[in-house]
Amino acid sequence: MNIGEAAKLSGLPPKTIRYYEEIGLLKPARASNGYRDYHDRDVYVLRFLQRSRSLGFSIEDTRRLLSLYADKNRHSQDVKQLARRRVEEIDRKIAELQTLKSALWSLTERCHGDLDPDCPILEEIGNEPIVSN
Repeated sequence: MNIGEAAKLSGLPPKTIRYYEEIGLLKPARASNGYRDYHDRDVYVLRFLQRSRSLGFSIEDTRRLLSLYADKNRHSQDVKQLARRRVEEIDRKIAELQTLKSALWSLTERCHGDLDPDCPILEEIGNEPIVSN
């Protein structure tokens, strides 16, 4: 099948498929005319890559997961370690977002939101009042 068909079946745009090939995550066969020739296994790999990336795994972690998937002698602890590390990253990001939300909420509570030009939100962002010349 051609890249358009592989894209349709995998749910990934052709540009992403070409990128995955460029970085070595996918190696489709080449037809006699030089065009990429995708097979069912390639579509499966593309879906695997898409699901891994949608869970937020980095390209390198996705590469490792794909390698572990292909390795019948793998240790499940290696897979679990990658997943746990990803969960820890998500927890850190959630904590950062909660801190940002709290800070922004505090600023919005201090802003009167009326016709007065004074705004603690802008003052905090600028760390000092903006003076016009």
